[in-house]
Amino acid sequence: MPILMPKHSPQILSYMKKIIVFSALLFGVTVSTAQDLGSVLLASDDSNRLLQNYLNPAMKGLMSSMNGGWYSTAKSHKKFGFDITFGLNAAFTPNKDKVFEFIANDYNFISHIDGDTNVPTVLGNDNANTSFDVLIPYDGGDFKAGSFELPGGIAKDLPANAVPTPFVQVGLGLPFKTTIKLRYVPKVNFSSKSNANLIGVGLQHDLTQYLGLVGKLPFSVSLFGAYTTSSVNYSIENGDVSDQILVSNGSAQFKLNTWTVQALGSLDFKIVTLYGGIGLNGGKSTFNINGDYDLTYQIESADGTNQGSIVESISDPLSLKFNSSETRATLGARLNLAFLKIFADYTLQEYNTATLGVAFSFR
Repeated sequence: MPILMPKHSPQILSYMKKIIVFSALLFGVTVSTAQDLGSVLLASDDSNRLLQNYLNPAMKGLMSSMNGGWYSTAKSHKKFGFDITFGLNAAFTPNKDKVFEFIANDYNFISHIDGDTNVPTVLGNDNANTSFDVLIPYDGGDFKAGSFELPGGIAKDLPANAVPTPFVQVGLGLPFKTTIKLRYVPKVNFSSKSNANLIGVGLQHDLTQYLGLVGKLPFSVSLFGAYTTSSVNYSIENGDVSDQILVSNGSAQFKLNTWTVQALGSLDFKIVTLYGGIGLNGGKSTFNINGDYDLTYQIESADGTNQGSIVESISDPLSLKFNSSETRATLGARLNLAFLKIFADYTLQEYNTATLGVAFSFR
């Protein structure tokens, strides 16, 4: 049995959880537990695979959620017409992505102490930590030994167990029955350690104008495309880390890029608008832990005898990439009260998404 180091909960993972929820709420409310920094780094190369499995559902949920809520009609604004929209998207995590299977043969240096192969992902319902042992071959048949805890899921910290993304959006009518839409959050500092920003651009072009007499009916069709990018940066300092780790120039950085292309249709009546869309979503995201870190391991012999300790230095220890591509279909309805519009829709995709919003729309 390896000699276990004191079990510090990995605060690097706490930062990841903060950043995920931070981004999901468009830099609103953060969710965290009091977790110590980064004994997960003791897992060496295994940390990337483990965290890829742990974080993947959150990245997919964010990408699905951030592509929602761009429209509530297929009809474009008249020239220089405009709207200001406030909304909330919520992407629901499939049950299959609330846990991941820990397959021991996929890892070189870590073992699951509890023996259960189902481990909660970051969006799991189980918020209990999962313990792992680390045993890395070292000089002369000895081993570098340690342990760490992977935090449980944060689903209970999220409204309705869904990944939410509030948004504020402005639309402006251009010539040729085209509307441009903008989502923008300038760089905002939430503390001396963290900042975040977001920008999204969408373009909607009305095709009804090319359909002759059909254009006289309360029916509209259009093409829509949008692109969104956001980033969150968090500095990591020695005061944040455990006594097993020293850090220099530490930082965590999360970047997310998403796109969507859809065909839209709507029935636009005076009081009610019924609308829908079908198309594709895609996205890429990265999560990096940068800086220089000194890690302290216990050294043990093959028979488990303690041989002292060793300090190992690593730089830029984590670099994770996530991709998403899926089809989507949306159905929704909007209540038209003069310039006030209240709308709701539901999107069928891998992470089904509900949207609720209010718009002040003119022309």
